[in-house]
Amino acid sequence: MEFPPENCKCEPNPHILWHMQSYTIGQAARLLGVSPDTARRWADAGRVATHRDDGGRRVIEGGDLAAFSVEIGQSTPGEEDIPYTSARNAFPGIVTAVKLGDIAAQVEIQAGPHRLVSLLTREAVEELGLEVGMQATARVKSTSVHIDRT
Repeated sequence: MEFPPENCKCEPNPHILWHMQSYTIGQAARLLGVSPDTARRWADAGRVATHRDDGGRRVIEGGDLAAFSVEIGQSTPGEEDIPYTSARNAFPGIVTAVKLGDIAAQVEIQAGPHRLVSLLTREAVEELGLEVGMQATARVKSTSVHIDRT
């Protein structure tokens, strides 16, 4: 990646140092929601560019990882995998807890590093047959999303 980026509309300033964060294979895997082995296979296959840092670790430049994550997000799933829903944020995972009340229920799903908790009706839990240990997908649709820099 070229610095400053070629699409930058600013005048070059010799006092500004362009720096982009690099990510190890393990960090990239966590951000992409896959195993380190999967991220390593993608890198080995040339799907995402890597280089060695000063410590000899294989790293991915932040810009390359961002572009790759967009590519993955835009890839077309198989016809049988296309969900019929308007909620775009899907978190596939495993049900880790189901707490049933008389009318309401609480379901917890562990989706990679994310723990999601949903409150829904007991009737919905029973109709879906949700039980601890089964696969499920939490879908999130929100009008307000906050982003924190880590």
